[in-house]
Amino acid sequence: MAATRRLTKELNDIRKSGIRVFRDIRVDESNILNWQGLIVPESAPYNKGAFRIEIVFPAEYPFKPPKITFKTKIYHPNIDEKGQVCLPIIGAENWKPATKTDQGNILIFMK
Repeated sequence: MAATRRLTKELNDIRKSGIRVFRDIRVDESNILNWQGLIVPESAPYNKGAFRIEIVFPAEYPFKPPKITFKTKIYHPNIDEKGQVCLPIIGAENWKPATKTDQGNILIFMK
């Protein structure tokens, strides 16, 4: 499965890179399509908190975008009241298969 191979590589790259914003990434190795982690922003006003998130990748990843949901309540213009990220870059009509998890998703605007 292409998604499994791609996500394994992306997960390893994120863990090796030492990205401090996305921490405590938990992935059930039997289901690499579901990631859970902790976003710890570096910029105000969000740098006072830590936010649990869940990223669910479709089986068609990278050709279809992941769904990103905040499990911790957060007030942000790009996150709706259900915790779902509403960014154009992860919308189906704008998604590019070359976009990686550590580039275009939640990590960019929470840095």
